[in-house]
Amino acid sequence: MILNISGRTRPCGLIGYPLEHTLSPKMHNTAFQHLGLDYVYIPFNVLPQDLERAVAGLRALGFVGFNVTHPHKENVVNYLDELDEGARLAGAVNTVVRQGDRLKGYNTDGAGFVRHLETEVGFAVKGKRVLVLGAGGAAKAVAVYLALAGAKEVIIANRTFEKARKLAEVISEKTPAGSNAVAWNPTGEEQVWEDGEALKEAVASADLVVQTTSLGMHPREDVCPSFPYEALGERHLVVDIIYNPPRTLFLQEAAKHGARVQNGMGMLLYQGAMAFELWTNRAAPLNVMRRVLP
Repeated sequence: MILNISGRTRPCGLIGYPLEHTLSPKMHNTAFQHLGLDYVYIPFNVLPQDLERAVAGLRALGFVGFNVTHPHKENVVNYLDELDEGARLAGAVNTVVRQGDRLKGYNTDGAGFVRHLETEVGFAVKGKRVLVLGAGGAAKAVAVYLALAGAKEVIIANRTFEKARKLAEVISEKTPAGSNAVAWNPTGEEQVWEDGEALKEAVASADLVVQTTSLGMHPREDVCPSFPYEALGERHLVVDIIYNPPRTLFLQEAAKHGARVQNGMGMLLYQGAMAFELWTNRAAPLNVMRRVLP
């Protein structure tokens, strides 16, 4: 792929750390080229202490927009002018759009996750019970958008119980879904929930389990979160939002217990397509973008 960059080229980008695993530049630049759009997508490794300056720099350089990934999805909201309603509820942003001199934050992670489930996996969210593992930026997006899409109940499991409780409160108060929190210690140390029964019950009652932490992501493919896999069965859909490696040890264990499994490639594709449309006001060439993904 040869990029023909000129003084008229409109830049988009990605900020996060680390970014060695990202597939977004290839996906977006291929889409721009396919439609003949004079845009370019550039990744930038940004350390947490440099986030404010990085956002100011992208604003000053006239970027059309940019994606935000780990570990900045929550903190970036402090440096934006406006948030979309879904991003505001989630308290996390993964897509920023320049509107005049203002930067507006969106969350296409959550919206893209739901869109992929319903259009390609055939999983109807409405009326379902969901267990979300983690309470960081990605977890907030997934949990809020599943609730907005009609999930009956969204349970949040996290090592820091207070973070899980706060997210559950937002969902209960601001969406039609019920929500609760349980503690989860993914490193397998002494369990912090009462006899582990609360988490096991949440797994047993769930239709969908979503793993949103970075545990098991490249280059730490050997990490497998501690989890009551024995509570899973054929009725469960289990999604790990990691896409590199394509099948984490978490998904391998879930599949051994009969669950249907999905990695994060579909979420990556659909959140990217939605960001593309926000930046360009053009329909994303979904099949073209899909073809460049592993």
